Amino acid sequence: MTLDNNFSHWMWLKLFCLTIIATLTFEHSQFDIRISEFFYNNGQWLIEKSAQPYAFIFYDGPKALLILSAIYLLTILLVKYKRLAKRPFITNHSNLNKYIVPFSIREISYLLIILIAVPSTIALLKGVTHVSCPNHLTLFGGDLPYLNLWQSMLAKTDAKCFPAAHASAGFSLYGLVFIPALYKYRYRIFETVTVLGWSMGLYKMMFGDHFFSHTLVSMLLSLTIVCALASVFFKRKTNVK
Repeated sequence: MTLDNNFSHWMWLKLFCLTIIATLTFEHSQFDIRISEFFYNNGQWLIEKSAQPYAFIFYDGPKALLILSAIYLLTILLVKYKRLAKRPFITNHSNLNKYIVPFSIREISYLLIILIAVPSTIALLKGVTHVSCPNHLTLFGGDLPYLNLWQSMLAKTDAKCFPAAHASAGFSLYGLVFIPALYKYRYRIFETVTVLGWSMGLYKMMFGDHFFSHTLVSMLLSLTIVCALASVFFKRKTNVK
C-alpha cells in the first residue's frame, strides 16, 4: 500500500484558515463564557488548581510521559544513526531491537521536531496575545476586564492564556497520524489523541485556566503544524508495509 502525500500537501493551509476562523468566531464569545460558567458556581471553580489526583492524572502524568517519549525517541534516533555508521558494538546487540520502534530515521526526526515545534509555537503565541484566563476576569471573581484578542494585544498585560499550551502537548501527538508506518491506524490514532488533548484541556478549564476557544484553537493549530511538517518530511509516496 502507498501513502500519497497529497492528503497533507495542501491540507495544512485549509487547517490554518480554519484556525483563524475559529479564533475570530469563538475567542471573546458568549459561547466561551457559557461553557466556563458551567465550571464556575457560587464563586468557586469545579476543582481547585493542583488538586489531587486530578493534577497527576491530567497534568503531571501526561507531561512526564511526553518528556520521556521525547527522550526515548532521541535515544533511538542516536542508536539508528550509529547503526547506520556500522559501529559493531551497536549492530551486534540484537537484544536491543525489541526496545526500538520500527520507525525510520526520517519518521523519528519528524516526531521529535513535532514534539518540540507544537508546544514552542503555542508558547510563543501566548507571549504575544496577552489574553487573560477566565479566573483572571471580573466575570469569574478576578480583577481584569474581559477584552478581545486585539484589545489584549494592545493592553500587553502579563496574562498568557491563549492558545492553551498544556493541551497542545497532547495534541502534538497528532504527528503519529502522518507517520507512514502507522498509516493504517491513522483514524484510531486521531481519535485517541483528540481524547487525550481535550482531557488535558478540560482539566485546565475546570479551574478557570482556559476558555473553550483556547483549547479549540490549540487543537487546530497543532493539526496545522503537524500537517505542514508532514508535507515537508513525506513529500514522496512512501511504501507502508
